[in-house]
Amino acid sequence: MATGVSDATATARAEISRLFRMPEPDVLSGLLKDARLDSGERARVENRALGMLAELRSAQSSGWVNQFLQEYRLNTSEGVALLSLAEAFLRVPDPETADLLIADKLGNADWRAHTGKSHSKLVNSATWGLVIGRALVSDTQQASVLKKLISRAGEPFVRQAVGAAMRMMGEIFVMGRTIEEAIGRMRKPENKGFTASFDMLGEAARTFPDAERYFRAYEDAIHAVGKVPEAGHSISVKLSALHPRYEVAQYDRCVSSLIEQVEALATLAANYGIAFTIDAEETERLEMSLDIIGTVAALPALKGWDGLGMAIQAYGKRARPTIAWADAVGRATGRRIAARLVKGAYWDSEIKRAQEQGLHEYPLFTRKAATDVSYLACAKDMLAAPNIYPAFATHNALTVATILEWAGESRDFEFQRLHGMGEGLYETLVREQGYHTRIYAPVGGHRDLLAYLVRRLLENGANSSFVHQLADEHMTDAEILADPVEKIAAVGGTRHPGIPLPKDLFGPARKNSEGIDLNDKTELARVARQVSFVPSEVEGRSRNRISTSLDTNDESGVAREIVSRALSAYPAWEAAGIDHRAACLDRLADLLEQERDALMRIAVQEAKKTIPDALGEVREAVDFCRYYAQQARDGLQPVELPGPTGERNLLRMEGRGTWVCIAPWNFPLAIFLGQVAAALVTGNTVVAKPAPQTPEIAAYAVGLAHSAGIPEDALILAIGGPEMGAALTADPRIAGVAFTGSTATAKRIARTLLEDEERPIIPLIAETGGINAMIVDSTALPEQVVQDVVTSAFRSAGQRCSALRLLVLQEEIADRTLEMLSGAMDTLIVGDPADPRTDVGPVIDRQAYDRLMTYRETQQGRWIKTIDAPRAGLFVPPTAIRLDAIEDLKREWFGPILHVATWKAGQLEDTIRRINRSGFGLTMGLHSRIARSADDVEQLARVGNLYVNRSMIGAIVGSQPFGGEGLSGTGPKAGGPHYLPRFCAERVTSTDTTSSGGNATLLSLNDVGI
Repeated sequence: MATGVSDATATARAEISRLFRMPEPDVLSGLLKDARLDSGERARVENRALGMLAELRSAQSSGWVNQFLQEYRLNTSEGVALLSLAEAFLRVPDPETADLLIADKLGNADWRAHTGKSHSKLVNSATWGLVIGRALVSDTQQASVLKKLISRAGEPFVRQAVGAAMRMMGEIFVMGRTIEEAIGRMRKPENKGFTASFDMLGEAARTFPDAERYFRAYEDAIHAVGKVPEAGHSISVKLSALHPRYEVAQYDRCVSSLIEQVEALATLAANYGIAFTIDAEETERLEMSLDIIGTVAALPALKGWDGLGMAIQAYGKRARPTIAWADAVGRATGRRIAARLVKGAYWDSEIKRAQEQGLHEYPLFTRKAATDVSYLACAKDMLAAPNIYPAFATHNALTVATILEWAGESRDFEFQRLHGMGEGLYETLVREQGYHTRIYAPVGGHRDLLAYLVRRLLENGANSSFVHQLADEHMTDAEILADPVEKIAAVGGTRHPGIPLPKDLFGPARKNSEGIDLNDKTELARVARQVSFVPSEVEGRSRNRISTSLDTNDESGVAREIVSRALSAYPAWEAAGIDHRAACLDRLADLLEQERDALMRIAVQEAKKTIPDALGEVREAVDFCRYYAQQARDGLQPVELPGPTGERNLLRMEGRGTWVCIAPWNFPLAIFLGQVAAALVTGNTVVAKPAPQTPEIAAYAVGLAHSAGIPEDALILAIGGPEMGAALTADPRIAGVAFTGSTATAKRIARTLLEDEERPIIPLIAETGGINAMIVDSTALPEQVVQDVVTSAFRSAGQRCSALRLLVLQEEIADRTLEMLSGAMDTLIVGDPADPRTDVGPVIDRQAYDRLMTYRETQQGRWIKTIDAPRAGLFVPPTAIRLDAIEDLKREWFGPILHVATWKAGQLEDTIRRINRSGFGLTMGLHSRIARSADDVEQLARVGNLYVNRSMIGAIVGSQPFGGEGLSGTGPKAGGPHYLPRFCAERVTSTDTTSSGGNATLLSLNDVGI
């Protein structure tokens, strides 16, 4: 590789890394100049685009499918209902659930409002079908009459009609169920002059068998397309379909495997002389994909082949330097890289993920117009790049017209559009003007298209998209063709005001905790070094506090002395006031972030947490401090209450005295500090007892708290085991207990607090465990279910209070789901928690290990699946165990052990009641596309936290207050708006203001006089 070329590649990669964290206005300032049209260009582009609008409208008015989609756009409840029905219906195997899904989606929408609105008789007929369908699934007198009318036709009448409609909808967006069918369909007259890029609907592999199946599908597709090379078709490949762990943390094992697979497919394509494009995926995978593409491009066996291509998403801030990188790689390898420029397909999920991760900046633009600006600037670069063959994927007439203006007489590029969308935009360009346009054509069974279909419709049907605007009768041509450069210039390139930066997610009241981008390979490596580091001696502040607490074996004596010190400190701390105490918590939050690396190291080495879990631990502790500080300022100020004239009634929330806070080992920083922060900010002093397995991180946190301004006697660390806890809770002088741990220990504490008739009745806040169940019906997307099950059951080695213990699958989908779950479990890595690749670390201690392994062995005959784990160490292999009935699970097994039972269609309510009868009530999950089922579970489930269509772990402070009921805790919920008052004494002062000379207020209102 020539030095200059090498330098160009390295420079582009450096710019890619730099732009990732650059503020949006700064990135846009470099794009606006090159995306701008001069006045002459603008006039010509607008004139050409107006002609395209006319052709688009003509094409859309001629097809009933287009008119149907226009009538039921995504900004209507009816459009959303149809999309939801299409997403789920074809995968439902049982008629009972299918009927429920139809009733749920058709029953609430106002179909009658759309009758007679369309110019198409077919659309109007279909609308009347929806009106009748809604009537059939409703519980009205009209429905009963209709049901009688169709009874002779059989019960499946509506179901069959909906199934046919969904399959027809699938055909709109899927080119063929097989590659042969898709190639044949491309020969039809409506596709004359177009070529195709076939995508085998490889959304993402969840298992190694999935990846193998997708690889064979791509291989077969290349053979099929290669047999008709004269057609000019190509193949698109998703890397996530070729490896189930295409993640930065798994870089070492996935990238080498993917290079090998891509090399094999690319070599096959090169031998046939057909093009082969690697699709773009989530931003976090960009640099991995560049490593793969760059390596494959440099292979000697592929020299002289210009068919290697890549997709680039313009909504990403790094799109432009990625183009520069592709050009440099092309120059270095003596080829033209076929670059497909797209707007982007993962915008909403990427925004959410950046917020959840607490990143400093978004990796993409927050305004649609900004993406359009980026697209135009990138398009200009691609047209000028000698080592890139440009492909412009767009349905936007203004974008197409601009590219044509800049390209001039050149035809050395192509356009691309999605199959099923954009008809009318390119026909004239292709058939009369000779421009090359390729159709991005999904191939696969209609049931498999679901996630793809939904994402593409959402992407292209969003309110701000060109497709949506074109269908909006209220928008003028001028509004549709408005210059995106002017739109962005008008707002100064600022971020969308409705999308705050992740740090501002919770508004001005409090900052979101800072995260670390663990999808940045360099940053992940730095963190891995930090958490593996073993200092010559433990940090002084934690070692001193631990050793001081262990100076004597007289735990009862130590407990009495500690409580006495805390009681002595209480008056001054309570008198310091809410604002002072809240400010101390804010300072503590800042110190926790400053010391994040050290805290993560201790969490990994002492508590055996994986790197992502250790990061989550610190962030949650920070959030607790800031949230309770904000809640205290806003909610604990004195309140003047109404009353009769001449009287003043003042309610005050004040501390109770000294609280004992007993924390668990599974969240030794977050729960430890959450309890402590709540007690402190309400004016109490605290004796904090960490679990005996995790004293070091607690001691470090207490040291930081003292540095933040909390007096040493206002927060005292009490190291010890059960005897220390018993001595502290038995002290009659304490004012309350906050405890997180086992149900049995919580009951013992409760008895201790009540047995002594002489001691005051004090509050106990207890959060205990649960037999947490997830219910899955046959409408759920299996890939999403399996991902959430693996996360909920096995992350943190199953050692979370909220972890999934009982998976309850509808019978009809149990076998398929368990097969996929077994495959997903095979992808897990059990090992050293300091290793970034590790998914499941060891359990906390030998006692837990022996208990879990003994139970696991007794259930060996019921194992559905288990995987290998290191023999040395406390590693419990993740294991799934089959139960005959829900009721067979009678206790919580606190580790990576998942139990599986089934339920019958139509018995959802009974299933929930059976789960409720366990007596536990912490968390429950539901996976279903039926909104009414979610409503039913919400009404019937007796749990503190219900999670619908997501994982069951990772509650966010202030967003998902956490805590259970029944055997799972007393409430109030931690991280919620009702938590702090439980630590307070409510005191009211009533003052008669008339006793000192009359009621001045009342007298001032007397206009009669004496």
